[in-house]
Amino acid sequence: MQDEGSCSESEPFALQVHGDSMEPEFKHGCIIVIDPAGVLKNESFVVAKNDDGLIFRQLIIEEDSYKLRPLNPVYDEEDIAGLHMITGLVTQQPGRRRKDM
Repeated sequence: MQDEGSCSESEPFALQVHGDSMEPEFKHGCIIVIDPAGVLKNESFVVAKNDDGLIFRQLIIEEDSYKLRPLNPVYDEEDIAGLHMITGLVTQQPGRRRKDM
């Protein structure tokens, strides 16, 4: 049961970016808006579940495989088991709206 005043699992929510793995486009400290019901496609920016909790990356879909790609090349891509690992689609960042992403 959800606490009153908390977000529904299908409502958009905001997160703050930590670290430099998605630079130069997403700077450390910027706020992103995530839509759990967003339509996923190749190269979408997503938040996904991993062993450490949540991770913000670019989704790469290649046939039947799924990868999470950082924009900063010093970090490695990460394979995921499937789209069920995706928490939501990034729909907004400072200065840009969904239609621009």
